[in-house]
Amino acid sequence: MSDIAIDTPIDGVCRLTLNRPDALNSMTFAMYEELIAQFERIRFDHSIQVVVLTGSGRGFCAGHDLRAGGKPGWVAEDLGRAQRNRATLARLGQIPLLMRGLPQPIIVAVNGVAAGAGYAFALAGDLVLAARSAKFVNAFHNAGTGHEMGFSYLLPRAVGTQRAAEIMLTGRAVHAEEAERIGLALRMVEDTDLEAETLKLAEAIMVNSPIGIAITKQTMHMNADAGSLANAIELENRGIFTSTSTEDTAEKRKAFIEKRKPVFTGR
Repeated sequence: MSDIAIDTPIDGVCRLTLNRPDALNSMTFAMYEELIAQFERIRFDHSIQVVVLTGSGRGFCAGHDLRAGGKPGWVAEDLGRAQRNRATLARLGQIPLLMRGLPQPIIVAVNGVAAGAGYAFALAGDLVLAARSAKFVNAFHNAGTGHEMGFSYLLPRAVGTQRAAEIMLTGRAVHAEEAERIGLALRMVEDTDLEAETLKLAEAIMVNSPIGIAITKQTMHMNADAGSLANAIELENRGIFTSTSTEDTAEKRKAFIEKRKPVFTGR
């Protein structure tokens, strides 16, 4: 059985499930490579409108497996320590970039602990639903720093600079109820409801045209660092021009008027 399970719980949704439950879904280097490969595949699969990332068993992801993580196969064995670390981190750093770069929104459904890389995955997602059992732990301090994989960029933008500083510098855990309150998670749900609520959210997204969703996601993330309101509006306007020239956007409008579910064709 693969360490990353892939299924389609409902039409239009691709679910990636970290699948090492006996190790709290801690990451191996092979899993990082597989996750990268899956995101690169999904990017151009127009049948997929929403991606769900979750974990099997009682935890989402406990971070990197320090005991059985294997070796980064893309790094030459004869490199020095600093060079090996640099090459390793460069590859891992592609994951949050791929997640933010996907045209499809990513819902991260966090069940149990999200530590280290798991915490970074949650931050890189577009929407986070936290089960009541969810706990976000900055395990990067165990490696001598309090950040990795874009953590220091993403957390302040999610919860604000001072709150992020306190969480990062102390390394304290953030439980589901607080995660919802401070904006780290969209909302907390009961563990038994996590799957149903995740798919309900996915369905609410998929009533909109895929190109409209993709452009909205791209614009939202790019405009977080826009130099001015004028620049942000210009980027929005270019997205509007592109989207409104498609058959799918016309179908969305028609379906809304006719009070029915739209049927998108990718045209």
